[in-house]
Amino acid sequence: MEEIIKGCCNRQRKSQKKLYQMFYAYGMSITLRYAESRDEAAEILNDAFMKVFSNIKEYDTNQPFKPWLRRIVINTAINHYHKTKKHREMEVLDLSENGLRKDEQVLSGIAYDEIIEMIQHLSPAYRTVFNLHVIEGFKHKEIADMLDIAEGTSKSNLSKAKQNLQAILEKNMT
Repeated sequence: MEEIIKGCCNRQRKSQKKLYQMFYAYGMSITLRYAESRDEAAEILNDAFMKVFSNIKEYDTNQPFKPWLRRIVINTAINHYHKTKKHREMEVLDLSENGLRKDEQVLSGIAYDEIIEMIQHLSPAYRTVFNLHVIEGFKHKEIADMLDIAEGTSKSNLSKAKQNLQAILEKNMT
């Protein structure tokens, strides 16, 4: 791995290709959660790798690579959200503190691809907040700052995302 990083620092295409191939699936597993389609996810991932290659000299080789890459991929997905936000309307709803109801259960019988597909059916605003809060573990205040929205909007969008996912799940299970 160290040799590949050194090669990337020297802008060697062969090393960049190896790094890309090594972490493509990992990066796609992240971007698919934020994108509306596989094509959009690939676009976000390619942008993220361009940032990786541009900033690889700043990577601390004493630290694990995956978390550094993950941070860049997530930030690139958020930047993509901001770029496309003007073309989409953010749904601002009444503040709702409702979490999932008592019938919330672990989705053990559903394949990962099916869950990703369900998440992709959410609106961009709901999908982004859901991913940042539920999957990535950010607090609503942090999400609000990242997305330049009110904290209440983040909470509301999460609540609506959960409701929509539950409706999608119920529809797919019948």
